[in-house]
Amino acid sequence: MKMRRLGRSDLVVSQICLGTMTFGEQNTQEEGHAQMDMAFERGVNFLDMAELYPIPPKAETQGHTERIVGSWVKARGNRDKVIIASKVVGRSANEWFRGGRPSKLVRADIMDAIDKSLARLGMEHIDLYQIHWPDRNVPFGSNPTRVPENVEPLPDETPIAETLAVFDELVKAGKIRYLGLSNESSWGVMRYIAESGREIGPRPVSLQNAYNLLNRTFEVNLAETCRREDVGLLAYSPLAQGYLSGKYDGGALPEGSRKALFNRLQRYEKPGASEAIAAYNAMARDFGLTPARFANAFVNSRPFVTSNIVGATSTEQLGEALDALDVVWSSAMQEAVDGLHQKVGNPAF
Repeated sequence: MKMRRLGRSDLVVSQICLGTMTFGEQNTQEEGHAQMDMAFERGVNFLDMAELYPIPPKAETQGHTERIVGSWVKARGNRDKVIIASKVVGRSANEWFRGGRPSKLVRADIMDAIDKSLARLGMEHIDLYQIHWPDRNVPFGSNPTRVPENVEPLPDETPIAETLAVFDELVKAGKIRYLGLSNESSWGVMRYIAESGREIGPRPVSLQNAYNLLNRTFEVNLAETCRREDVGLLAYSPLAQGYLSGKYDGGALPEGSRKALFNRLQRYEKPGASEAIAAYNAMARDFGLTPARFANAFVNSRPFVTSNIVGATSTEQLGEALDALDVVWSSAMQEAVDGLHQKVGNPAF
């Protein structure tokens, strides 16, 4: 397991980060503990969660993931050996986060979020506290291949400087160590950096955006932005919500899969996506690898990825993701991937 410094922070994180958004919905506390045990034994020191989790977001389950992670850390007594990352929601009409009102990235809401997360985790601080998505009127993911028609600023948009000033309070209070961004654009990343340069608040050390064979939009301009500004990419959805595992090939719908349970995979069901998925999964098998191992190995191989956030609903799936570290990514694999990407582009941004 390779260890890498995260941005300009003093956090040294494992090449693989365990995503925990299934804990509390698809996974019980016992199953979550088993996954964290396996990951920790294999060298993973980095756990990612959010106040939103588990997925799908629901009032009755919101916060369960943080409670399960916190119970594991307490039981194992290893807080000093794990890096805890969580997130505050961006603008949301869902009222259960803030106890009966919509949420924005304003002081009252961020303070409410951090205190509740710390209580659920049973911890005094969070190492990396991320903004889950912007307060601005932008498409989810903030890095589309086409600009939507309606991108006018909202009349009550929270200025980035205002949000950043709250994070300054959190750092000074010892509640968080570092700021991270998520589902953010190049413009957003640079605005946070510019405001931090004015000493409004902490400089972001990371960006958590989707990155996989079906969505390489990070490479268009965010790769240069993050490389030159020392912002580490935490790549999420390396298997494109399971499509690049091969389990849905040929229209299959496995019992207990996320699509069968929740039907929330529309991000990877856009025109052209199914053909691209079939082609990448066939390519993996041609190279003698399972689709899941191939897709994870691709993400692991990218020089701009600090940590690959893998998620699983079983220790078997987690083992497959961790085994991808043993794959030697070859120039032939990269040439094949780039050749197909030239034809199919990014069908799932």
